Amino acid sequence: MIVPWRDRRGKFLPLKAAVFVAVFVPACFYAYAWIVGAAQPRPITEAIWGTGLWAIRFFLISLAITPVARMLQWPGLLLVRRMVGLTGLAYLVAHLFFYTMDQKFVLTTVVTEILSRFYLTIGFVALLGFAALGVTSTNAMIKRMGRWWKRLHYATYGLIAMGVFHYFIQVKANVSEPVFVAGLYVWMMLWRALPMGWQRGVAVYPALAVVAAPATAGIEFAWYAVATNINPWRVLAVNESLNFGLRPAHCVFIAGVVVVGLVVGRRLAARFSGPMLARSA
Repeated sequence: MIVPWRDRRGKFLPLKAAVFVAVFVPACFYAYAWIVGAAQPRPITEAIWGTGLWAIRFFLISLAITPVARMLQWPGLLLVRRMVGLTGLAYLVAHLFFYTMDQKFVLTTVVTEILSRFYLTIGFVALLGFAALGVTSTNAMIKRMGRWWKRLHYATYGLIAMGVFHYFIQVKANVSEPVFVAGLYVWMMLWRALPMGWQRGVAVYPALAVVAAPATAGIEFAWYAVATNINPWRVLAVNESLNFGLRPAHCVFIAGVVVVGLVVGRRLAARFSGPMLARSA
């Protein structure tokens, strides 16, 4: 019997066990809030919002696993990528379930709303796409589909972008968190666009931080220019200082700097651990 915290040979893997427990934490938090009444006065709305938010977060984490594993030279991290991605799908299904509950389980109303509201249409199409990826994520399907499996799963990038856009429309006015999420997405897609050799280099990571931060500010500017009546130039000007606190572009830059520190630290640790092991031997 294959269980999530073991590999194909039945060996217990602490990392997979820890991640398996961790993915239930948000669901347990919202369930507890519902039970004790902390989600009042609209517990279903809170559940809809929370499950959708965590679906996006888990999909983004799954997207981050490959670059993190490569830049930290930690191939074992790839073992939890499928689990995290399927967790995102589970939260997305729960998101639709609670929305259906909010509509009193009247499926005709649900279908009508999905077809008539653009942001719901985008979200539902993304759900169907992720469901297709989830169904084809089994070892048997990977073997059966061969090289076509990887081609199909490239759709993950577009589906996550659709999810982030859905998030933007839902939030509407204060889009700081969606902008930050979009900035992280840009960073990860820029990394994937680099040649394999460049991905292994250290110098590319400061460059990614420098490029992703203004790109994030540009996304924020574009949103306010197209979707709101707020002056986008004033929003863009706020990014030029810290007088109004950290903006999403600043946070993306800080995240990029943290990545630089992790990469440099990992390389230094690898460089000095070799001679130390040789002396101890």
